[in-house]
This record gives sequence, structure tokens and C-alpha cells, in this order.
Amino acid sequence: MTMLDDRTTAATWPTAYPQGYAVVDVETTGLARDDRIVSAAVYQVDAQGEVEDHWYTLVNPERDPGPVWIHGLTSDILAGAPLFPEIAEEFSARLDGRVLVAHNAMFDWQMIAREYARAELTAPVRQRLCTIALSKELALPLPNHKLESLAAHYGVVQQRAHNALDDARVLAEAFRPSLRTAAERGVRLPLLECRPLTEWASAPVRPRVGYQASYAANSWRPSRKRPACPYPNPGRYSSDAPLKQGMRVAFSGDTSIDRELLEDRTVEAGLHVASSVSRLTSLLVTNDPDASTSKTVKAKSYGTPIVDEAAYTQLLRDVAPAVPPADAS
Repeated sequence: MTMLDDRTTAATWPTAYPQGYAVVDVETTGLARDDRIVSAAVYQVDAQGEVEDHWYTLVNPERDPGPVWIHGLTSDILAGAPLFPEIAEEFSARLDGRVLVAHNAMFDWQMIAREYARAELTAPVRQRLCTIALSKELALPLPNHKLESLAAHYGVVQQRAHNALDDARVLAEAFRPSLRTAAERGVRLPLLECRPLTEWASAPVRPRVGYQASYAANSWRPSRKRPACPYPNPGRYSSDAPLKQGMRVAFSGDTSIDRELLEDRTVEAGLHVASSVSRLTSLLVTNDPDASTSKTVKAKSYGTPIVDEAAYTQLLRDVAPAVPPADAS
């Protein structure tokens, strides 16, 4: 692994890089809009990736804990934990003035922003950095983009996967050499803006199986307009090739992952989110291709490729870069 010599770090460090980072991991009751945080950890690191401090807390989600087999946090364990509004001030102190760093940062940011919105507060975060995006920028030779693969690349030992504190520690230790490699190469960090979620509406939902209490799910929409896709549309998706930056992707029907989260992943991958289906649409993502929605009907009439959500999330892991105009055939 490539790292800067400590004696030359300060002299060669890019002046445009942030002055500090908050390496974050949250464990949640699930992936949907109404899911909640059950634990959170923050490793504060300085401008050059050195750990300054760390913090961890359980959070009572006020509902069933979801996939206990993943995060190990049962209802009994979480019953005495503080509610999110009770830890929001301390959480804010750990985040304030720093770039939020996470592995799949879009997901962590969305979950954190929604918890703050529920508490009628705003997270003090203005930018985020995804370590998946950074590893792609650095062209690290990883077999996949799982945290365990990034950790193994840098020789970081993972002790308790899906434990927020240990995952944040592992990520902080892997982020440091990644950051220093980026600085040495003069790589522009893949920083993205974090806009607070400012609109909310409450709607009743049916409780999960086995959960007796009812609860209201809250939904928020970011008050923003997505920027135009910077890449030209390369045409339709083909099942024998990866997605390519610039492709126009439309969504129809319900998804297990929050729709805005899927759309954010799409944008971050360099794809265009299409609000409707036309002859220019590269791909339609739907879990119910037989539904008679306007999008599925148009997609079939145009011969637009259709895939389900599971297949699409797999495709998002390896999106081919756009071909520069000079290299296009």
C-alpha cells in the first residue's frame, strides 16, 4: 500500500482537502424510509486521517429492532437505550465542522438526516465522502466493494462485523491510507453535498410481523433538484454488458430500498434518473414487470430492457465509465 512519509505529509498535503472528518457507521432496523437507527459510532479523524477520538451509543428505535441476526441488538438490549433526541446533541458535537465519511455514505447520511428530521433538528453536516467512491477513484484492486474487502486490502482486522463501533474503527483505519494515497496522487476527493431533509409527512403503516405495537412511519423528501447528468446517453442497457455512465434509468412501483436512496445511488454512479419512460430510456427497474403502469406499458412497447431491484443493485456495483468523445467509436 502507498502512504506518504510522515516527514513530508504536511508539506505536500493538498490545500483543498477538508480539515477534519467524522467516520461514521450506523446500524438500523432496515433499509426503508421508516426504519430507525439502533446504534451509531463516530471516529473523529484529523485532516490527514489520524484518529482523534471515538464515540458510540445504542439508540432505542421505539419499534422492533429488525434484523437482530445481523446487528445483534435485541429489543431487551435496546429497551433502556436513549432515544435519538436524547443523543442528538452529542452526535452533533461529533459531526460538526467535519466531512461525514462512511462506507456507502449515502445510506448512512439518509438514515441520520431522517432521525434529525424526526427530532425537528438538522444534522450539522455539509459534505459526505463515500469510501466506496474513493476506492474506485484510487482504482484499488478489490474483489468487490464490501467493507471487509477494503479492510483486508489494508491489513485491517475486523473483529465484529455489523457492530457500529468496530465497523467505524475498521473504516477509520482503512480511510487513513486511502486518504494519504489520494493526497500523494493529487486525487480530487469525491465529496458530495449533504442537504438537510426539510419536509415530512406522517402516514400509518402496518407493523412488522411479530411486533404488537403500532407506530407511524415518517417520510421526508429532500428539498432539492438533482443536477443534470454530465455524461451523454450511451443507449440501452444490454444484459451481456455492465451499466454505463450516462444511461437513463427509470423506476416503477414499490422498492424494498427507499426510492430516494436508490435514486441517489444511481446519480452517484453517473447515471441519469428518468422520471418517465421514452425511446431514450436505457433501463426500467421494477419489481412488478406485469403491472399495467404507464412506465411498464411504455417500456414493453419500446422494447426497453426491464430488471428487478435486486438485479439492479448488483449492476450498480460495477458501472462502466463513460467513453470520452475522442475515444468513442
